Amino acid sequence: MLVLGIETSCDETGLALFDNEKGFLGHVLHSQVDLHEAYGGVVPELASRDHIRLILPLLESLFKKTGVKKEDVDAIAYTQGPGLSGALLVGSSLAEALAFALQIPTVPIHHLEGHLLAPLLEKDPPTFPFLALLVSGGHTQIIHVKKIGHYEIIGDTLDDAAGEAFDKTAQLLGLGYPGGLALSLLAEKGKPRFDLPRPLIHSKDLNFSFSGLKTAVLHLIRAQKNLTDEIKADIAFAFQEAITDVLSKKCLVGLDQTHLKHLVVSGGVGANKQLREKLKTELSKKNYEVFFPRLEFCTDNGAMIAFAGAMRLETSLKRDLSFVVKPRWQLA
Repeated sequence: MLVLGIETSCDETGLALFDNEKGFLGHVLHSQVDLHEAYGGVVPELASRDHIRLILPLLESLFKKTGVKKEDVDAIAYTQGPGLSGALLVGSSLAEALAFALQIPTVPIHHLEGHLLAPLLEKDPPTFPFLALLVSGGHTQIIHVKKIGHYEIIGDTLDDAAGEAFDKTAQLLGLGYPGGLALSLLAEKGKPRFDLPRPLIHSKDLNFSFSGLKTAVLHLIRAQKNLTDEIKADIAFAFQEAITDVLSKKCLVGLDQTHLKHLVVSGGVGANKQLREKLKTELSKKNYEVFFPRLEFCTDNGAMIAFAGAMRLETSLKRDLSFVVKPRWQLA
């Protein structure tokens, strides 16, 4: 089965092809970062219009790049939610219209399920069941992944998600939008000068809270008489150390509690170099294994949707012409 994946949940237009025998064939991706930078965040109406403008040219580019004809596609997987309503409608309406024209089924996919399964695209994938840390701009969750479609959220954020805290802290430091990557690069130049709180790191549950950490950074910045580039780098270093310490500790506790041996890390913050190194070091001490998707599949992309669709082909097929998007959709 050859599956076309379509992802348009927010500000990336992603399309990919996955064959359950040949594997991953290729993908194309357009990011709207430059479009939204002037506004300091994603503008839903502009995001929807950009998806409309680019999705068909990207689809043609994907077919040309992979040498696949649209008539070769056996099913179409698309992100049904959660996400921005208008953006979701662009991808879902294209998927359903193309599927009707080709007389093939569609597979609606939960966006977060795509992220959870992305590491299974790698050469050395984890086996079920496993623990997952889903860490992005909108979500920070620890999930017990029992098998395809069976997910139990055992840890969640009480306020800001980790990626959101990264971006807001970057803005406080004047690094622009989106600032998560810029903050991480700046932190590499920093030294251990400041000490910031590790919220909930000693709590018995697996929940997270990062709004207080962001506020602590704000007070630290205001306390500086002269906010030099060197001090900014040291603050970025302290922030990154604090947030990666919390994420690593909670993952260790989660593995201990569930008696699982494999941890999957996915989502945009999963690309963070310090988080990856810290998890590898800490988990190896207890003979746990950690799995990451390749860097290009940490952010939103069509490959993870195509793969999730291939995994769900037997259970989630849809052959009628009706469809609905789910801007708010709990993974569990």
